[in-house]
Amino acid sequence: MGRRVLLIEDEPNIIEAISYLLSRDGWTVHTHSNGETAMDKVRQGVPELIILDVMLPGRSGYDILRDLRADPETAEVPVMMLTARGQARDREMATSLGATQFMTKPFSNAEVLDSVRALATQAT
Repeated sequence: MGRRVLLIEDEPNIIEAISYLLSRDGWTVHTHSNGETAMDKVRQGVPELIILDVMLPGRSGYDILRDLRADPETAEVPVMMLTARGQARDREMATSLGATQFMTKPFSNAEVLDSVRALATQAT
């Protein structure tokens, strides 16, 4: 089975950019853009890792992260939080809820690729 990542993000340009970048690196990229139904999407097939936006329609990425960590099936899945809000308190919140990594927008393609590869290595 190939490497699978779930990108939970609501900005079409970021979805397109990350999907393109990761699929060229051999990843199968699944996307979802609604916070309210994100956990349903995760449960349809738990990915190797999750890239999770903080600000989503319906529910915040922090709420979703809390649910991911509370569910034994997803508790160990690496989660990279992605946000335009890079204040220290946002980073602290993500860390306290169990985020594996925190990345602020804008980001470089190399930064995303390096982080995803590192998280995938960590997950195995």
